[in-house]
Amino acid sequence: MSRIGKLPVNLPAGVSVQLLDGNVVKVKGPLGELSQKVDPAITVNVEGNVITFTRPSDQPRFRSMHGLYRALVHNMVVGVSEGFEIRQEFVGVGYRVVAEGQLVKMSLGYSHEIQLLLPAEVKAETPQVRKGENPLLILKSADKQLVGEVAAKIRSFRRPEPYKGKGIKFVGEQLRRKAGKTAAAK
Repeated sequence: MSRIGKLPVNLPAGVSVQLLDGNVVKVKGPLGELSQKVDPAITVNVEGNVITFTRPSDQPRFRSMHGLYRALVHNMVVGVSEGFEIRQEFVGVGYRVVAEGQLVKMSLGYSHEIQLLLPAEVKAETPQVRKGENPLLILKSADKQLVGEVAAKIRSFRRPEPYKGKGIKFVGEQLRRKAGKTAAAK
């Protein structure tokens, strides 16, 4: 059995699940509503406050999908009840970020300001920056996949470089640093 796939998904208070035609799981909670189409080979059972997944056989194809769909539905349940948050730190002289509604404006050392329009499901905020601290961007959403894609897109504008660590990094991320050039010893 799949170690992930065999685990049941427990529903917290305020979260409801519907199994629609075409093996579509729809999860509704206080932070929104998400749906996921599950492969027809995987059987989804909703009993009370527990969702379980079963597979028809131990073929590698079914084994991989078993854990995948359980994890996707679990992420939906957590998303509509608690939500997901990603914090990004802008490290560099003059690097700035401002969130105005769904528009994020970033100054990243280029000759122009970069503007990114966020999807409606993702909310952004920029806390006040104290002197000597790096600017932060906080992304929140009920959809884990979507907020991760948006964070990856923002990071792609200026990846952290290994010498000084300048760029956009996730808070708490450990960067692999390299030693710079050394003076020629004669």
